[in-house]
Amino acid sequence: MQYGQASSGDFDRVLVVDLGAQYAQLIARRVREAHVFSEIVPRDITVEQILEKHPVGVILSGGPASVYSDNAYDIDHRILEAGIPVLGICYGHQLIASALGGVVKRTANAEYGKTPLDVTDRSVLLGGLPSHQDVWMSHGDAVVAAPAGFRVVASTPGSPVAVIESEERQVFGVQFHPEVAHTPHGGEILRRFLFDVCKARPSWTSHSIIEQSVEAIRVQVGKDKVICGLSGGVDSSVAATLVHHAVGDQLTCVFIDHGLLRAGEAEQVDATFREAFRINLIQVDASDRFLDGLTGVVDPEMKRKIIGETFIRVFEEVAAELTDTPFLVQGTLYPDIIESGTKDAAKIKSHHNVGGLPDDMKFDLVEPLRDLFKDEVRAIGEELGLPEDIVWRQPFPGPGLAVRVIGEVTRERLAVLRAADAIVTQEVRRAGLYRELWQSFAVLPAVRTVGVQGDGRTYAYPLILRAVTSDDAMTADWARLPYGVLERISSRVINEVPGINRVAYDISSKPPATIEWE
Repeated sequence: MQYGQASSGDFDRVLVVDLGAQYAQLIARRVREAHVFSEIVPRDITVEQILEKHPVGVILSGGPASVYSDNAYDIDHRILEAGIPVLGICYGHQLIASALGGVVKRTANAEYGKTPLDVTDRSVLLGGLPSHQDVWMSHGDAVVAAPAGFRVVASTPGSPVAVIESEERQVFGVQFHPEVAHTPHGGEILRRFLFDVCKARPSWTSHSIIEQSVEAIRVQVGKDKVICGLSGGVDSSVAATLVHHAVGDQLTCVFIDHGLLRAGEAEQVDATFREAFRINLIQVDASDRFLDGLTGVVDPEMKRKIIGETFIRVFEEVAAELTDTPFLVQGTLYPDIIESGTKDAAKIKSHHNVGGLPDDMKFDLVEPLRDLFKDEVRAIGEELGLPEDIVWRQPFPGPGLAVRVIGEVTRERLAVLRAADAIVTQEVRRAGLYRELWQSFAVLPAVRTVGVQGDGRTYAYPLILRAVTSDDAMTADWARLPYGVLERISSRVINEVPGINRVAYDISSKPPATIEWE
């Protein structure tokens, strides 16, 4: 298969203005699921900056504040007069109403969760859909009077002006959240905006993403050599394969064994990429170097920074042995960027490949997956012909088991965790649940608990079992594993792994917890 003929101009673009919503990324994903390219932009973007991007539409996200509060997020109001179709969601709906002369007030009854919506007039967004339907609400303020020139086409018990439309202005607003699965017809409503209003072309497909990425890589890299940090996970594997499609033997992959891998991973990487894909691969055993650097370190942010910097230093040393290798490929994804902190997203944790990179790094980064979500990456991996075991491998943190040992990382604790984690994976696969779960893994807290084994007292580690379901890792729910699976894992771990005397199951969702423990 040949790639490299497309350019960014081949895709219609919809901009999602982030007004501080927890769902801004979800809106972008829903647009892309309709095969339309979406890009999240900051709330202070000007109309001139928007016009430079030539979008076919703009979506204003929800937000946490009232339009009347002192610290309310606002937009350049000229966006509403620029002739570009605009859809406001929740806070964005209220912002449109307020900016154009409508009235927004704090209502006596806030609406949260499933809410009945009544369609009261002909509608571009709701036409042909049930006149009575459930939607998902999350707001305290409500629009009580629409701006002049807008038709009110739907209402709810707490929102008399729940949907407004101006076909002349091409501006629309909905108080509810069509992007969440709890709004049954939300996907169709978004598609009405994308295709009926914006006239967008559904050209954002796996094949087109590959073509665009390959061309961009060739433009960035030219004739220079490139190295790729290959872990064997889906992100770095897809990134490496994309770059290999673009520049062929200019790419050398470097697999660094940092001593923080799961059982059998080094062998799997070698077999897949050196033997099956014939990609230039260098293996470096730097486990002692990483583990020595982590001695005495308990703070998870410090662990990530140490591991991130050590990765780069090892890459620099390998690159020094290769002539003219100024580029480093990384499998950075969009959620990595968000969680490491952006203008409107608080830092949750530094990812070793984002917040953990040293300031004096000597490489230019090649990050072909930087704007993609995990589901898009998997689809690209399948299109590229990567084996199922890699494409559908559960996410594994770049710092590896270092952030699953809670406390100081030692060789003894790693050996215990590695053996226990292998049992978890075996039993999840045996139950046929591996593909259904976003992640399933073991965590080893550096504490001891009292137990009884063989009529004697033990003082050993507990093991925490973590299994979650998710679509994109931005939110996650704890998995309701069958009791039989939990029982087999617990029994095998306690009987087969010396140093563990109890197993506990984490039933926290994200938020408020994160998927990983560190």
